[in-house]
Amino acid sequence: MLIKTGIIILLVLIIASLFSALTFLHKDQGKGERTARALTIRISLSILLFILLMLGFYFGVIPERGL
Repeated sequence: MLIKTGIIILLVLIIASLFSALTFLHKDQGKGERTARALTIRISLSILLFILLMLGFYFGVIPERGL
């Protein structure tokens, strides 16, 4: 249950970062660096989520399910 909560929290943070980048892009008219910083945070969170999922599969926290 803890891993599911962590995944959901990371996904919400990724989406929030994406929408904050959209807001900064609209407010700054593409001239500020806040948009790039928000997108960098989004990419970092996505990479972190991917690494945590891979570690979860490797250590057996997330079970492998086949068809």
